[in-house]
Amino acid sequence: MTSRAPGRRVRKAPAERRSEIVATAARIGLTEGLECVTLRRVADELGVQPGLVGHYFPAADELVAEAFTHATMRELDGLLPPDSDGPLHTFRRFFGLTSSAEFDDVSKLWLNARHLSRYRPVLREHVMKQELLWCRRLEELIAAGTATGVFACADPWGAAIRVLVAIDGASAYVNTSADRRGTPAADMPRTVAESELGLRRGTLLAS
Repeated sequence: MTSRAPGRRVRKAPAERRSEIVATAARIGLTEGLECVTLRRVADELGVQPGLVGHYFPAADELVAEAFTHATMRELDGLLPPDSDGPLHTFRRFFGLTSSAEFDDVSKLWLNARHLSRYRPVLREHVMKQELLWCRRLEELIAAGTATGVFACADPWGAAIRVLVAIDGASAYVNTSADRRGTPAADMPRTVAESELGLRRGTLLAS
């Protein structure tokens, strides 16, 4: 009869462990809200002691802020990939996704983060940085489309801001009730973008 030696716990590299903690916190923030991101909750999800999470994030607010940035950066790269198939195609896909239920979790996360950032300076700094990144990504896309004659926009930066404000407003409205997804307010971001980019109504509808 042979005996099996006790299993040894594999010690992860610091960078890998930190990344795992942030990704877990981001998942909790997306599905349940940033208020639920605590050192103990993340530790329970990972099956480790809270002290381990606290070693990487002595202040819970730092973990909350990192979780927000991780989640929204991942969404940004998914919605507006740096290497796109062209401005028009990218915008059609973008509005198709942001107007669907797939975008609900991240839009709620933005609303949640903006509310909490009133009381959490570290989170507020991350929210402001992410807002700038999203605006810059849209500005670059609009400028590229304008340069090739696909769009007609004299102020890509201003247009990017107005489109994002329209998305935020529609998200706040739609998130109060799924029944409102088919209302004119839900379609507002796309129609605002079409106006800003000099496009005919319906041009940015996903095919």
